[in-house]
Amino acid sequence: MLQICGVKETQLPRLYESYDAVGTLLDSVKKELQLSDKVTVCAGAGDNAAAAIGTGTINDGDCNISLGTSGTVFISNDNFSVDDNNALHSFAHANGKYHLMGCILSAASCNAWWMENVLKTTEFSAEQRGADKLRGENDTFFMPYLMGERSPHNDTNARGAFIGLRPTTTRMQMTLAVMEGVAFALRDCVEVAKSNGTKISGTRICGGGSKSPLWRQIIADVLNMPVETPKTQEGPAYGGAILAMVACGEYSTVQSAVEKLISITQTVTPDKKAAAGYEKRYAIFKQLYPALKNAFKLYQEL
Repeated sequence: MLQICGVKETQLPRLYESYDAVGTLLDSVKKELQLSDKVTVCAGAGDNAAAAIGTGTINDGDCNISLGTSGTVFISNDNFSVDDNNALHSFAHANGKYHLMGCILSAASCNAWWMENVLKTTEFSAEQRGADKLRGENDTFFMPYLMGERSPHNDTNARGAFIGLRPTTTRMQMTLAVMEGVAFALRDCVEVAKSNGTKISGTRICGGGSKSPLWRQIIADVLNMPVETPKTQEGPAYGGAILAMVACGEYSTVQSAVEKLISITQTVTPDKKAAAGYEKRYAIFKQLYPALKNAFKLYQEL
């Protein structure tokens, strides 16, 4: 890679594990912030890798879903692997091992768009009230590609779309479809990992969207696996703090720190009836993007 890019190794920074101590503060920074000479700087991690540490997603096959503005499926692996189509990102994990990550560009932002821009309301929970009874039976679909898509389609031309509207389609069905569409897109990423041999039996969840009990249940049903909510919901910040504690010697390893500091407050299990309904609907959902791919491209050329 250095030869291809015409870069010398001396031009690049040294590489560290995320939990390594890399130095102390500059004198000017210590003075400006009025901090002690004892402050240690550690390498740290990207937001989703840190969130995985903050939710305890460190063992082989562990999974964390971050349901924020974008949505990520983060899967911890002991060994490095790459899928055939590069649909998922393969990186080093903050715990010193590896991970696969799928990122959908619009997740909770889809819900915010639908509620605030279209329905003109900020009463999200009120709009979702009663939608629970339609889980697994909704015949309205939503494609959550408001900003194009990253994983697994990698298509900047992709756009959001409602599919299956009828004269009888209700506001509640469309509200539910938005949440389901995000869950289906997350499952797209999970399916790629499974096809690559990764075994996933459950997931943890963090991010603003995870505060919705309905959305947690939908994700459990669509993925047909239990969804765990950690006690501390500030995944990335908490993970960064854990890495810092390891760097400062408070814990000897990320593993021991996670075992001590991470606990689960709630587990949502899939509802068999809803999961069966979503299995049929996911079979339809995964045909929608291929069917509209060329139309999305033509739309961009108008």
